[in-house]
Amino acid sequence: MTFQDTPLDRGAGIALWRQIGATLEAAIREGLHAPGQRLPTEAELAQRFRVNRHTIRRAMEELESRGVVRVEQGRGSFVAEDVLDYPLGPRTRFSEIIRAQNREPAGRLLRLVEIPAEPRIAELLELRRGRMVILAERIAMADGRPVAIGSHHFPATRFSGIIGLLRENSSITHALAACGVPDYRRRVTRITARMPSAEEAELLQQSRSRPVLVSEAVNVDGAGKPVDATLTRYAAGRTQLVVES
Repeated sequence: MTFQDTPLDRGAGIALWRQIGATLEAAIREGLHAPGQRLPTEAELAQRFRVNRHTIRRAMEELESRGVVRVEQGRGSFVAEDVLDYPLGPRTRFSEIIRAQNREPAGRLLRLVEIPAEPRIAELLELRRGRMVILAERIAMADGRPVAIGSHHFPATRFSGIIGLLRENSSITHALAACGVPDYRRRVTRITARMPSAEEAELLQQSRSRPVLVSEAVNVDGAGKPVDATLTRYAAGRTQLVVES
């Protein structure tokens, strides 16, 4: 079904914007527009349905209110995606979480460098200020769509070989195991929200007008010693953080 296949009935007593909304929703439900796909612009839809842009805008507002589409200022309208449930528990492993929801996890390294620890990172890792840490920044994806940017910080003295390990295999779990930490658990997570930077919005493929969820977490080894301080920015429109008790 295309938009042209369903002409508006101007004598039916049903508001044109409602008919347009029903037509768009039917096309989405039938799979003609995939989740996350950008829809035609207001001008294009107005021309196709032969109505003014205000009528199109009213239809899109209704679809957005019901979660069928999402409208991003300056970018357009998109088919709403299924929201990913991301549980935050004692053992938080990205790949396991994504596969448990029948999705395919993926990721790539953005940065892998040794730097002096910022004051907050030093505090989380129980280090003296200015001590060196290994920063591994990664983009995490589910079914090819970016969902989070994670900045992992490891004490450089203890994990001096982790840079080489992560270059060979970007799995944090695998790298820590090779460094003598076969398992680790999350000790604490703090969650806030803010607007993204231009770089974050570009990496997460979202508008700067949509917020990101930010989690600050500390992972510890079996003896309770911090091994990783992580700052993660989640695309709020695609991710729902679930706190497990």
